[in-house]
Amino acid sequence: MSLSPETKPLSCRSPQKNSKKGLATYTVHHTVYGVQWVMHSMTTEPHLFDNIRMELRRGSLILAVLAQLRTEQYGYTLRKALAEHGMEIDEGTLYPLLRRLESQGLLVSEWREEDKRNKRFYVLSPDGKTILKQLLAEWRSIDSSLNGIVRR
Repeated sequence: MSLSPETKPLSCRSPQKNSKKGLATYTVHHTVYGVQWVMHSMTTEPHLFDNIRMELRRGSLILAVLAQLRTEQYGYTLRKALAEHGMEIDEGTLYPLLRRLESQGLLVSEWREEDKRNKRFYVLSPDGKTILKQLLAEWRSIDSSLNGIVRR
């Protein structure tokens, strides 16, 4: 791997003299710096992006689920509807989220038989409708602010 002269720290640039000590120092610095740079660029950055992306999606998913549950749905149809709008969510994320939102009083659920199968249907509670309205106002405010910042 070759680093351009401007990306090399001073300690990693070619030795001034061809002495063994200078060459050894250059080789060690160059190798350590090169390995650290490669490892950082190959492993840290993709994980960092994925972690930040997941944080961003987490809050967005709550809003998407609440908005989608303005009309009654059961888990599978909710997942399908979210995916159709580009908000895919795993079952292992959706069902705990639904239980948490219900325990917070934002959703109500009811077990019913449909197509000879018991299904749990979810819909916003009155408190859920109020919170969704407030969250949508907050989302619009954040969206407006971010658009102003990003467009600079």
